[in-house]
Amino acid sequence: MLTTFQGQPALTLTAPDGARATVLLHGAHLVSWVPAGGQEQLYLSPTAQFGPGASVRGGVPLIFPQFNARGPLPRHGLVRTRPWQPVLDAVRGGVALATLRFEPTPETAAIWPMPFAAEFTLSVAGGTLEMELAVEHTGDANAAPFSFTAALHTYLRTSDALKLQLEGLQGVSFEDALKDPPGTISGQQWGDVLTLVGAIDRVYYGANAPLTLRELGRRLGIAMAGFEDVVVWNPGPDAVMADMPAGDWQHMLCVEAARIGEPVELYPGDEWVGRQDLTAG
Repeated sequence: MLTTFQGQPALTLTAPDGARATVLLHGAHLVSWVPAGGQEQLYLSPTAQFGPGASVRGGVPLIFPQFNARGPLPRHGLVRTRPWQPVLDAVRGGVALATLRFEPTPETAAIWPMPFAAEFTLSVAGGTLEMELAVEHTGDANAAPFSFTAALHTYLRTSDALKLQLEGLQGVSFEDALKDPPGTISGQQWGDVLTLVGAIDRVYYGANAPLTLRELGRRLGIAMAGFEDVVVWNPGPDAVMADMPAGDWQHMLCVEAARIGEPVELYPGDEWVGRQDLTAG
């Protein structure tokens, strides 16, 4: 259903069992997910900025075609601060789903002149949220291929970040972005339980196994396909952020499905699809 959120156009999805989600047309930015009979699972900063050109702090920002500042394009790419068009809003078989689409504008083409179309599809029912980012090369047969990186920058709500446990990364090599140059492998996750003691900013390369986030009274399953890497991020107590209260670092953890280490390369007519599924239990 077309509605508004913080004064911005949005779609609210409601499944017959009561599961619901809200996604802004601005950036196709998911800002809320509540499982059936459950509570809010995503963190959204109470001081987040909304409106044209704004990057909303929290929820699930879409990162494409560049992750962070790892390249010549604007940080985190071109699509998270621009309007998308809804192309599907329906309830089918007990599942509420929506698709939003983005195609290049003269403004984005001046920055990244590649022929593409992107679609973000999400569905909710029961305790599950499914998110899918699809990118198509829309050029003719003579067009050159292009490559990109991408991520679903998922902010998960926590009651106390210092007491949570993230499982499933054992044996995976990581880059510690707080102290290493981009692309530098500096460590390996030895134990199966990752806990926080402060700020963390790691890229886990080749993290294909399902993950589990645990805290008192809560279990959240995280599964991915098409995304080869996982980013785990929390700014910690010393960070100063204009769009996030100082103490809120304790109430969030980003566990991002990402494609960073090996960029996607698309040829004319090809399509890439990446998924992240969250299941509350």
